[in-house]
Amino acid sequence: MCEGILGPARRPPYQQLLADTVAWAAPGAGERWLDLGCGGGAISRALWEKTGGAVQEVVGTDCAAANEDAYARLRQELSPPTGDRVRFVCHNFSDGLGPFADASFNHVVSGLSISYAESRDPVTGAWTSAAYDRVLAEVFRVLRPGGRFVFSVNVPEPSWEAVAWRSLGAAVRVNRPLRYLKRAWRMMKYGSWLKREARVGRFHYLPAAQIERKLAATGFTGTAHRLSYCDQAYIFQTTKPLTRAD
Repeated sequence: MCEGILGPARRPPYQQLLADTVAWAAPGAGERWLDLGCGGGAISRALWEKTGGAVQEVVGTDCAAANEDAYARLRQELSPPTGDRVRFVCHNFSDGLGPFADASFNHVVSGLSISYAESRDPVTGAWTSAAYDRVLAEVFRVLRPGGRFVFSVNVPEPSWEAVAWRSLGAAVRVNRPLRYLKRAWRMMKYGSWLKREARVGRFHYLPAAQIERKLAATGFTGTAHRLSYCDQAYIFQTTKPLTRAD
């Protein structure tokens, strides 16, 4: 969310996170990928380009209908031509992944998105982790056995200041320091709000160990994680086993 304010496509911290994510995703020919919380399609683009267009399909899904236009532009820009093999589905993943059938994707990828799955107790009005847990379960459902889930999430109490500082060099090189400073201020202000909401349970900036426990409880195995994004994000790689032990 915050990365969009600073223009992720041009900022070194986000570029490093994108490169690290795609490296762990390791897309291959003939695979069908779901890009969960896709935004404007930066990861979808990277999956296509990494394989030279040899993937079977990349489907981006997000709750913002405006991203349909971003994917239309993406299809025009990518080479070789994508046809209908890169597409967008407008859907709020907090409600699950209803548009997609069981075991319909080889792999799933997500960039700084699933932390924002929102759910509220209808009786008490308190924020809960139900939507976050449902996202994990739904990813497990739509993955084929042996499929990978590669995703990034912010660390607890992320320092947006660190991200802004590391981005300063890029702003100077493009001779737009004032524009950058305005965006950096907006990022830090918005980031402060995000952290306040996370503290009351609306968003989910969780410790790595807690995420690992949730993945294990869902049925995932072989989980590993690393830091990226100026150490302000974890990247996780986990696998749906070929068979699930009951």
